[in-house]
Amino acid sequence: MQQKQPNVIEMITRSLDNLRKSDRKVADWVLANPKQAISSTLVETARGAGVSEPTVMRFATAVGCSGFQDLKIRLAQSVALGVTPTHSALQEGDNTSVISRKLFDFTLTSLDWAREHIDDDSMEKAVEILVNARQLDFFGFGASGIVALDAQQKFPLFGVPCNAHTDSHQQFIAASMMSPGNVVVAISNNAETNALVETVKEARAHGATVVSITGRHGKLSEHSDLCIEVETLENTDRYTPTISRIAALVVIDILATSVSLRRDQSHRDRISNMKERLSHFRTTNNQ
Repeated sequence: MQQKQPNVIEMITRSLDNLRKSDRKVADWVLANPKQAISSTLVETARGAGVSEPTVMRFATAVGCSGFQDLKIRLAQSVALGVTPTHSALQEGDNTSVISRKLFDFTLTSLDWAREHIDDDSMEKAVEILVNARQLDFFGFGASGIVALDAQQKFPLFGVPCNAHTDSHQQFIAASMMSPGNVVVAISNNAETNALVETVKEARAHGATVVSITGRHGKLSEHSDLCIEVETLENTDRYTPTISRIAALVVIDILATSVSLRRDQSHRDRISNMKERLSHFRTTNNQ
């Protein structure tokens, strides 16, 4: 898969913690006013950010642009795709309505970014692995553990026994008892959790196949048979990874649904029957 170039909004977001103090002022102003920044001159941008014109030029190159005009062009491309300001654009004076709009906008934008950057070939290969599994085990910690638990409750769609483990000891115990035919789906946004890496290494040593779902390339990717990278725009070093969790949940839905559609008609009929009967549990009719 050809690596797609990050858009300038993402590049600014990811560089925030490494920028000079004056450059950070430009970044914050651009993220808070992306449409205004597109139409602003160098002088207007400097005035809006409260910095000098050379600082604006330096900021443009610091975030990977060839100059101020290149920054504006790439910013216009990002806005055209619906990329909105990040959490850092929230202001202390924002009321609940403004915060709600900003966070909804950014969540939708980040999900769209994840959709555009996910590797369809990796997803297809993951479905093939899951279709042929005789048992699935989902591993994750913290927010990723929530994704693992959600995957487990979708076991009727996968059509084979599913387990979810969010404790490192239980994960390692399960991995130690695996054999060929077992499939581990390891979930970690940062792909660097040592306990999870050691666990998947143990699972593979016993013949299990490991599919990982991560937010970037890392140690977990290197010790997996297949890695699905679900790239989002958030800065997880500064904020709870809500958006990455939502994106991972969507990937689980895609995998579960795709696997279910690969099963024979009798499997799909049983799911339909199960859902129909479950619907009666949600009514108050005693007849």
